Amino acid sequence: MSSIKIECVLLENCRCGESPVWEEASNSLLFVDIPAKKVCRWDSLSQRVQRVTVDAPVSSVALRQSGGYVATIGTKFCALNWEDQSAIVLATVDKDKKNNRFNDGKVDPAGRYFAANRRSVYKLEKEEQIPDGMCIDAEGKLWVACYNGGRVIRLDPETGKRLQTVKLPVDKTTSCCFGGKDYSEMYVTCARDGIDPEGLLQQTKAGGIFKITGLGVKGIPPYPYAG
Repeated sequence: MSSIKIECVLLENCRCGESPVWEEASNSLLFVDIPAKKVCRWDSLSQRVQRVTVDAPVSSVALRQSGGYVATIGTKFCALNWEDQSAIVLATVDKDKKNNRFNDGKVDPAGRYFAANRRSVYKLEKEEQIPDGMCIDAEGKLWVACYNGGRVIRLDPETGKRLQTVKLPVDKTTSCCFGGKDYSEMYVTCARDGIDPEGLLQQTKAGGIFKITGLGVKGIPPYPYAG
């Protein structure tokens, strides 16, 4: 098994980066910055970043089978046209709850886009802190980013046993996904919000996008939204 390598591939300074999704067709990583109301696309070949600003906090983004993307913006499910930077509302929930918003979203194997406000999956150890975004590898094991824990952990979803821990040089790790060639790389988002000035001096790459290689396991392609 090769040694694990962690590098910051993009110093984006996200206030709260989330929802990383690999787009194989363009060799790009999609992700959002929730409070900055931005959907971002980082081209791993050119190293360039494109950003689309929307009208409310954007908590997740996903590929769309018919082309383009879908995103959860505020309490709306939206179709996102990257070319003209437009967002078309597909559905709205909780119209009577002005301060509410989606917290995260994922597409299931059937192509359905699920979003929720809060969730919990695993009882973490004290040093692991808060479970946040997650993904599944090709062996069916669960990878979870631990907010305030500065790590991603690999779990057996059947037994709940922790199989592996990878620590990162930032505290507020928020989510993870597999990508790159053969989905052998892991990408991790994180946040800057909530870190005091002294902490930011210590964590100079907080809010960046991290790539982890050498995990010895591959991921699976993300499911596209079928609608």
